[in-house]
Amino acid sequence: MSDLLTVTDLTVRLKMDSGMREVITGTSLSIAAGEAMGLVGESGSGKSMTAKAIARLLPDGAETLGSVVFDGVDVLALSGDELREHRAQVAVVFQDPRAHINPVRRIDDFMTESLRTLRNVPKGDARARAATALEEVGIDDPAKRLRQYPHELSGGMLQRVMIATALLSEPRLLLADECTTALDVTTQAEVMAILDDLRRDRGLSMLFITHDLELAGAVCDRTTVMYAGQVVETRAASLLHSDPLHPYSAALVDARPSIASTADRLRAIPGRPLSAFESPSGCRFAPRCSFAQDACREHDQVITELDGGFVRCERAIELRGKVREGAHV
Repeated sequence: MSDLLTVTDLTVRLKMDSGMREVITGTSLSIAAGEAMGLVGESGSGKSMTAKAIARLLPDGAETLGSVVFDGVDVLALSGDELREHRAQVAVVFQDPRAHINPVRRIDDFMTESLRTLRNVPKGDARARAATALEEVGIDDPAKRLRQYPHELSGGMLQRVMIATALLSEPRLLLADECTTALDVTTQAEVMAILDDLRRDRGLSMLFITHDLELAGAVCDRTTVMYAGQVVETRAASLLHSDPLHPYSAALVDARPSIASTADRLRAIPGRPLSAFESPSGCRFAPRCSFAQDACREHDQVITELDGGFVRCERAIELRGKVREGAHV
């Protein structure tokens, strides 16, 4: 499969009160046509900022270095109509639908706006397409739902509305940013099943951002792990769970609760997650890693290819198989 999206050495700096702060450092990843890529890591690791850079939704004043290439086009150089077309091809489903749907407008206004303004689709045709999209995501009586306001729908139904709206523009890449986090477990499973079925039926590529490694492993082909604004590992989703190469990836896997075993308490990663701008020199995970040596702190770690994946740890081969089952604690 050829790559639909290629992100190379992406660095992002944001304007803050104390000046420009780096939130992503030299991030590289690729997604093939029809592939689902999971993006995992603790809060502040740069997952959402990576997605926003891909969709060109970064805050005003943001500085970007590196490249983001979508279907052969330099995304960071787009403007005007070309940028609007890019955002139609790269759809985003956000975490909290209530924060992104105008509460004083009806559902049909929200869903059909882009079709009417960007595609010049007549209002009646746009409403018909919206109704069909609602049926596809499992919403009954779509004509009634289109006339309702956001406060009249549950959180699960609103997330289905967000997914249906994202798919109306017939995108080629879907950026799903924690789109099930705010939902209960049952609704989460229903929404993910719908999203995965629609993605496969339409041949969509997807970047699925989540804290849930089990969920990423279930719906994604590969998983990328980020820490402190850097990619530390990219691996086949199944292998990341059974044979993680980076100590941070292994720590995340071991920190998951398991229904197959009991424990007095969950394993935890010592210390706190760091943002890119507050990270020490050398390996950024070193302050929390029990395997770190002086050499790890003396120079930046370079991401290298290993066993069909990529890992940012010079001790990965030496430590393979030793970083699991609590050895990081």
